[in-house]
Amino acid sequence: MNDTALLAGAGLLAGAMNAIAGGGSFVSLPALVAVGVPSVSANASSTVALYPGGAASFWVYRDGLKKVAGIPVLPSFITTVGGGLVGALLLLSTSNFAFDRILPWLLLVATIVLVLGPRLGAFLRQRFHAGLWTVLAIQFALGIYGGYFGGAVGLMMMAAWSLLDTADVKQMAPARTLMVTGANTIAVLCFSAAGAVWWWQTATLGVGALVGGYVGAWLGKRLPAKLVRAGTILIASAMTLAFFIRAYGPHAG
Repeated sequence: MNDTALLAGAGLLAGAMNAIAGGGSFVSLPALVAVGVPSVSANASSTVALYPGGAASFWVYRDGLKKVAGIPVLPSFITTVGGGLVGALLLLSTSNFAFDRILPWLLLVATIVLVLGPRLGAFLRQRFHAGLWTVLAIQFALGIYGGYFGGAVGLMMMAAWSLLDTADVKQMAPARTLMVTGANTIAVLCFSAAGAVWWWQTATLGVGALVGGYVGAWLGKRLPAKLVRAGTILIASAMTLAFFIRAYGPHAG
């Protein structure tokens, strides 16, 4: 019962985090590891568990779907899904150890970009035009990241888009949830087919994430953009610190 309560509560919080700003894996993955799921399977199970919540969030956001950095949604979506397939296959064939060491630095870059995004984005947009292939290359790389690990991929998408577009994080939310859901769809299929998912733990976490995703998206549509941005930066900063401790702290593997 303690495991059930832990997983359901973690799912609720993770689903809400993903809907509002991203980063739900920061809650769901440690919860799965805490109840005894091996790390690679925990990573795969976390992706599967959070998938319904992400889909529910997109359903709430669907009316606000806009272009990605001026590029139509469909090519960006297809490219992101392709990257998700590559990332999922990489996870199933490699160890997480090296990625665990790189991940904190990726999160640090994403956090810095989020903080400096408005000023840095305006500076870059005056001197650099992001065309179709630039945006698609970014989305493919983010799709690989999402399929392989997925933690904070929504935050990293918003960090990248803030350099290419003037939209705030609240306006980016519909496209972000669509892209993350697309990459996760193909990853879920790969992980399920490979037998990497611990289904009881995944189902318990997923029920909480489904409720949290819907509630979080509802709140995200109503919260002020400045508050959403501040919350996004706070989550990104906390996540970066936590993963640095996890990778390089005294108890690092």
